[in-house]
Amino acid sequence: MPTLTEGNPTEISLQLKNDNYLVAVGSGLISSAGEWIQQRAGITGSKAAIVTDSNVGPLYASTVCDSLKAVGYEPVIIEVPAGEASKSMECATDVCRQMLQAGLDRKSFLVALGGGVVGDLAGFAAAIFQRGIPCIQIPTTIVSQVDSSVGGKTGVNTPEGKNLLGAFHQPRLVFADVDTLSTLPDREFNEGFAEIIKHAAIRDASLLDLVEDRAKIRENLIQLVSRNVAIKAAVVEEDERETSGTRALLNFGHTIGHGIEAAGGYGRFLHGEAISLGLVAATRLSVQKASLDADAAQRIINCLLAYDLPTKLADDLETSTITDAMARDKKFEDGEIRFVLVGETGSAFVSTEVSAADIEREIEALRS
Repeated sequence: MPTLTEGNPTEISLQLKNDNYLVAVGSGLISSAGEWIQQRAGITGSKAAIVTDSNVGPLYASTVCDSLKAVGYEPVIIEVPAGEASKSMECATDVCRQMLQAGLDRKSFLVALGGGVVGDLAGFAAAIFQRGIPCIQIPTTIVSQVDSSVGGKTGVNTPEGKNLLGAFHQPRLVFADVDTLSTLPDREFNEGFAEIIKHAAIRDASLLDLVEDRAKIRENLIQLVSRNVAIKAAVVEEDERETSGTRALLNFGHTIGHGIEAAGGYGRFLHGEAISLGLVAATRLSVQKASLDADAAQRIINCLLAYDLPTKLADDLETSTITDAMARDKKFEDGEIRFVLVGETGSAFVSTEVSAADIEREIEALRS
């Protein structure tokens, strides 16, 4: 189990087979980024790339850059367009070329400053640049703080599907400054709760108590993010490269959710919005196939509704388009569907008893 030390910041230590690193969750961390990296990341080189996007860069890149310079690092800022479209091989190549042109080498390091798109893209660039350089994750959204910045999965999308090109590349350090969440528009803030509700469904039912108290949620962000990081970290420690099946449990709601996201063209839905629809379908299938209590299922759906997350699918997205995208997803092995179900809130398992017909029926049910 990961070690969790409470306070400001709360520190969660991951102990993996070949990598150990710290996740710090707190307030006011951005301005001391350089000190954190110098003291806790084991970095030996001086040159660094700060990869960010056109939304986050104007808000925080100069602060991170000045902090790195203050302790002797030589950073360069690389900005990509905001949005899922930047998670592409072309954009990853462009980031790497800008790093080469700035004189970075195999002793340099990369700082991923932004949400899930930036974290995945920049982490992938770090994995392939000079055959791999250290990556520091500074997540600035709910989704990235509670989920995507931890665990080492990096990657980009293709027209055929989401995250189909990628690499495992664990970060040297993650620090989540909850103050950055205050600048998120409501839609981007709310989408992150799909991943939080997913964590509650598969590992910690009591987390729903915190989620349901929406009036106080912004007062409890350090606790909320820390608890979710601890859940993700525990799963990653058990199954770092998704070989035993434990890490696959994190895909609850994602099989259909990723299909919807791809069918929408990576722009119509935010990631958490597509996952919310996938969670509704997976929860209903859990009632049918895993005897999940109907009231427990409704509680999960009500939590999604409380954060204005979608629970109904528009008619113009054809079921066949969604299932075609799903068929190319990594969650299928030799054409066999591996579908995550919840038997009771806080306990999930991977099932092969969910058929293509079951999935198509539940996608259709999302329209009503």
